[in-house]
Amino acid sequence: MKIRLRDGSGWRAYKHVVEDADRHGNVRVYLRRKGFPKVRLLATPGTEAFDQEYRDALAGTPAKPSPKTPAAPATLRWLCQQYFGSAVFRALGTSTRAARRGILEGICKTARGPLPYALMRPSDVAKIRDEKAGFPEAANARVKALRRLFDWACDEENAHAKTNPAKSVKYLPSNNPDGFKLWSEEDVAKYEARHPIGTKARLALDLMLYVGVRRSDVVRLGPQMEQAGKLCFTETKGRARQRKAHKIPIVPELRASIDAAPTGHLVYLVTEHGKPHSVKGFGNWFKKRCREAGVDPELSAHGVRKTSATRGAEDGASEKQLMAMYGWTNPKQAAHYTKGADRERLEAEAAEKIARPKGNEKVPLSEPVASGGTSRRKKA
Repeated sequence: MKIRLRDGSGWRAYKHVVEDADRHGNVRVYLRRKGFPKVRLLATPGTEAFDQEYRDALAGTPAKPSPKTPAAPATLRWLCQQYFGSAVFRALGTSTRAARRGILEGICKTARGPLPYALMRPSDVAKIRDEKAGFPEAANARVKALRRLFDWACDEENAHAKTNPAKSVKYLPSNNPDGFKLWSEEDVAKYEARHPIGTKARLALDLMLYVGVRRSDVVRLGPQMEQAGKLCFTETKGRARQRKAHKIPIVPELRASIDAAPTGHLVYLVTEHGKPHSVKGFGNWFKKRCREAGVDPELSAHGVRKTSATRGAEDGASEKQLMAMYGWTNPKQAAHYTKGADRERLEAEAAEKIARPKGNEKVPLSEPVASGGTSRRKKA
């Protein structure tokens, strides 16, 4: 770019300098070089200040490589790119793939991306985790993503790595160990009072409460899934890894709610345009119905599923029964509910015994014995 000097002494050519006009017609001056970030020059062209700014921009650092640019072999970024192209990664659910890719690409954008992945140690993974220590869930997600990456790399079919440096790295304690907030029975009653049987809002609650489904499944349930008095469906979450088919009996309370509410031809819950809800759209719609009912603002659709499981546990459902109903593969998930219900029952029974002792309410006292004396039986 050729610019006239402000002192009128002549012209000067600046290599890689260009002018761009924005949509309002304002002209901006930039230094643009291939492989380097685009730098805006703020000083007036042709002045000494502009010359200094130009020299500083030329001495700048190269732009960070795009995630789509092939990485140097044997680097962490290279390993991630191999993983993203694998059948294992492509078999993951859409949302899982997007989340995991975002986490791993975020790690690769740091100084660790160009480093050899074979030199990564557990202490390095711990440092990557601790960078997000203020957000334990995000920190733990980093550890999990690296574990899955190196699990794949260590597999004999791939043989990219010999050890998994993330395997021994511990998760940070969660700031919210209980997860989504549980609906109390008072909240359920308040919602039911505001949205009686016959409304779409009530049907949404009843489907989640009596079938125990997530948002991703409740938007898919419909009349075509009814077979012999049961709802037959396959869980959406994790179906790429493991197919979880269910045949849940339609209890009388749910049957009455389905029959009374307006529904679609293929799914029970449809939008005002007669189309199925998206998962996110349903969550937002249900949140509005919760606000209308005046329940705790922290409550969500997923919390209804927890209330459903709590009801089952409190009514005596075993861990295996809960695992079958809610599609859990880890007994710890079911034990969380059964142990809580058992503890509550035991506490109630203990409190009752303490409040109303049953036996030996009155025990006769022995005759007093004088200090230092001897008690003797009288002879007959």
